Amino acid sequence: MNRTLPAVRLRVPTHEDAVTWHRIFDDPEVMEFHGGTSAELSVYEELTARQRRHDAEFGFCLWTVLDASGEAVGFTGAQPWEREWGPTGEIEIGWRLAREHWGKGYVTAAALQTLERVRAAGTRGVVAMVDARNTRSTAVARRLGMRLAGTFTTPDSRRECHCYRLGL
Repeated sequence: MNRTLPAVRLRVPTHEDAVTWHRIFDDPEVMEFHGGTSAELSVYEELTARQRRHDAEFGFCLWTVLDASGEAVGFTGAQPWEREWGPTGEIEIGWRLAREHWGKGYVTAAALQTLERVRAAGTRGVVAMVDARNTRSTAVARRLGMRLAGTFTTPDSRRECHCYRLGL
């Protein structure tokens, strides 16, 4: 990687982050590969609560990404893949960022911190499930050193999803 990455900090999501995530993800561009629209606030409340449990249980979760000023700009982290399709039982790394912060290195910086923390927690490898049309997330996976390991079709939308893998 040739550019300097921005300073970011990862924080276990607070209850208040549910409101923040709901607000910053209420953008059709941000949600293009995640169903097109933001979920209800209650979904983000449950998601942030689940991430607090994951952090306590596994030592990692989907963390709130904070920029240098302390503003929440999205999430990046890891959690078990619990769906009945795809890499069931493996640890998935993922990210989602507010639109105004795209293309500035925030996801890559936060994902590199995530890999360090997941490795420190004893995880031997991670996957990233990326919609095949999502060139930005594909680029992040490749910058992290991940390699295409398989292709799945999502049962709900019938879209092609690429599984990238990285050994730790």
